[in-house]
Amino acid sequence: MKYRRLGASELEVSEISLGSWLTYGVGIEADKALACLHRAFEVGINLIDTANVYGRGAAEIFLGEALSGRPRDSYILATKLFFPMSDSDRGLSAAQVEKQLDASLKRLRTDFVDLYQCHRYDWDTPLEETMRALTRAVECGKVRYIGFSEWPAEKIQAACDMADAASFVSSQPQYSLLWRQPEAEIFPVCRANHISQIVWSPLAQGVLTGKYRPGAPPPADSRAGDEEMGVWMQSLIKPDLLGRVERLKPLAAEAGLSLAQFALAWVLREPNVASAITGASRPEQVADNAAASGASVDPALFAQAERIVADEA
Repeated sequence: MKYRRLGASELEVSEISLGSWLTYGVGIEADKALACLHRAFEVGINLIDTANVYGRGAAEIFLGEALSGRPRDSYILATKLFFPMSDSDRGLSAAQVEKQLDASLKRLRTDFVDLYQCHRYDWDTPLEETMRALTRAVECGKVRYIGFSEWPAEKIQAACDMADAASFVSSQPQYSLLWRQPEAEIFPVCRANHISQIVWSPLAQGVLTGKYRPGAPPPADSRAGDEEMGVWMQSLIKPDLLGRVERLKPLAAEAGLSLAQFALAWVLREPNVASAITGASRPEQVADNAAASGASVDPALFAQAERIVADEA
């Protein structure tokens, strides 16, 4: 496993990280989730990403229990706030930052989180109020560093321009061969402000593993085959798109990688990306994803892949 510095922080994060959306605490059995977590540590993953809203606290509770016997300095723990936790609890107001942080720390069984992230931008709360609250969280030691997910570029810059405010070190955008929008505005503003990317859905919800075939029903044990999880997949399992993904497989084979590893290596080719968040329901998936770290791929293969998914080849 290779490691990269996270923005201007002192954190060295694994190029592949483990996420917990739709899986731990809700989507898969606890013993399988625990096996995935153990394998993650075995292969060198040190960044564990979660959020208070995942399972309405269930993912954090699972991780708090699972990590309780492990030295706190042996892993980097990231969580988030913004989405509703009740009819009245949502957003990034000062009161919510304080309340949701304390609740997350209790569920996670820890005195601090390494990275506290704003899950989305809160248009109903002044940015100054949010940044003051996050700064207090850092100053009191409950948070080491702060980040954000899916913020607009102008708000990122506005936060960075605030005097006496804690500095963001991470951005968490959706990013993959099939979703390249952050390259236009988000990556440039982040590079200029020493902010790294921790990207989510680098495998496009599993589509870039190649397990979904054009014209075939999704595997019963897959995310798209699950009645609840499958709702997130409809735009990604269209036959024409799956057909283009099939054409990527020979390129991955030429690189000596699985398609999933090839897709993760493509994400990691970008220097501003510090880590790619991957989900897993089986330990072997964790190990396969981790093997993408440090992979050396001919840039010409990546360029060809980009043309294929853009339907230009």
